[in-house]
Amino acid sequence: MSRIDNTDPVEVEKVGRYLKHIEMYRRMEKTVREEGVSVTTVNGSQEFVKSHPLLNEMNRVNASLLSIEKSFNFKDDEEDHDADDLI
Repeated sequence: MSRIDNTDPVEVEKVGRYLKHIEMYRRMEKTVREEGVSVTTVNGSQEFVKSHPLLNEMNRVNASLLSIEKSFNFKDDEEDHDADDLI
């Protein structure tokens, strides 16, 4: 929160959405860890193994997180530097 403009409601909302996405991702990650990355599906007499459905959702949430991160307008916390600082 210290890196954004706290007076801008859009930026504050982005932080809230970002945190909710993190919470969702961690819950899905916990479920996948407990149930395993593959699940057995029984359809009548057929039985087959497939990847856990939450893996696709985790990828979507991760993409949303990256998108929100890119949209943040972070304050420039660094001081002005000149060419001598690069040496």
